[in-house]
Amino acid sequence: MATGETTFELRPRRPKRADALRNHERLIAAAREAFAEHGATTSLEEIARRAEVGIGTLYRNFPTRQDLLEAVYLDELDGLCRSAEDLAELAPWEALNGWLHRFVGYLATKRALADELFAYMDRDAAFFTNCRAAIYQAGEPLFDRAQQAGVVRADAAFDDALQIVMGIAKTSSAEAGRTERILDLALDGLRHQGPDGR
Repeated sequence: MATGETTFELRPRRPKRADALRNHERLIAAAREAFAEHGATTSLEEIARRAEVGIGTLYRNFPTRQDLLEAVYLDELDGLCRSAEDLAELAPWEALNGWLHRFVGYLATKRALADELFAYMDRDAAFFTNCRAAIYQAGEPLFDRAQQAGVVRADAAFDDALQIVMGIAKTSSAEAGRTERILDLALDGLRHQGPDGR
């Protein structure tokens, strides 16, 4: 399977008319921004105001709060998966390192939205299962390629890399650049260090 390819549709169905699609994208962008600033409980009225559309337009695109939360979540995931395709053209370590740094950004949004989505569905719901599968389908080929090129330890697994990033994301500092520096230090432990792949 090609890097970034998925066996299911990540993006929810989007409007076909140009003006409707513009409103749809503006609402997702406004919701992402509002959720990042004020949390996933931000009012729908505030999101409509930020998107410069009426509340009726918001409800036509996203009939329920859950629909909007899912759309923003999937949009972030889609961006993460598509980034794997773009990064695949880089050298193996640079591609994997770049994607894992992008994963940190995704986790920040995911944490806030997932907590809110748990009010509507449990952790084993198909929605979350499909999202986890998409992450593996996007990132694991980059990891395997780097390992086969001899730039990642032979005794490491993709799950190890994900756990490293998730652990750092949970304890990340607000200080600009600090999370990236800590991640660089941690990921250096994945790199091939000797003739036995360690």
